[in-house]
Amino acid sequence: METMVRFEGVTKEFSPGNYGVLDLNFEVKKGEMVAIVGKTGCGKSTAFGLLVGLTKPTSGTITVDGCDPFRDFDQFRGKIGIVFQNDRLLPWRTAVENASVGLEIMGIEEKQRRDIALEWLQRLGLSGWEDKYPHELSGGMRQRVAIARAFTMDPSLILCDESFSALDELTATRLRKEFMSLVKENGKTGLFITHSINEAIEMANRILIFHKPGHVGREIHVPEQLDVHENENLRQEILNSLGA
Repeated sequence: METMVRFEGVTKEFSPGNYGVLDLNFEVKKGEMVAIVGKTGCGKSTAFGLLVGLTKPTSGTITVDGCDPFRDFDQFRGKIGIVFQNDRLLPWRTAVENASVGLEIMGIEEKQRRDIALEWLQRLGLSGWEDKYPHELSGGMRQRVAIARAFTMDPSLILCDESFSALDELTATRLRKEFMSLVKENGKTGLFITHSINEAIEMANRILIFHKPGHVGREIHVPEQLDVHENENLRQEILNSLGA
């Protein structure tokens, strides 16, 4: 399998001895769903910033779909779709206008970007809600718009940052399943940061457990099928790896 994301010996030092990540090494293959879990301060947010090109590593190499996200920032545009914890919708724009923001930034003409956004909103069950404003939508609906916004640009990688944690459990469970189906059906790669062990087990092929100062302390492969007993054993294994 081809590599989508590669961190090789990546260190980010903010001040002498203050490391966000230290000799961080991991790969994500195309088509994988990989979760990153870890305690607060373990380097997840730093890795996120490095991955999307917001900051430059002190040393080491990062590539995403063959690009250096910091050095090749302009060419990198559109390769990653991001779904944040909060939907980050623009309150003065309708659902379809919010879903097409990325396409607008990329210079796609209005009719084409509206057509693409409408298609994704429909696939996410929002037919009839396309011209509603964020305040007219439920939390789950707003997050569906945010997911549509990520997919409209046809990115190679979908990055989730605690994307379902603000939703009630029933809505989050339903939306996670829909999200996973869309990633698989469209041949995308998924990388998500989460504090939820259950979410990581449910969604990931592999789980990377981050330890301070910002390195992979353990990697766990998740079997495709887990019974209740196996699920609980895996959950306990992850907790033990986290030092909980």
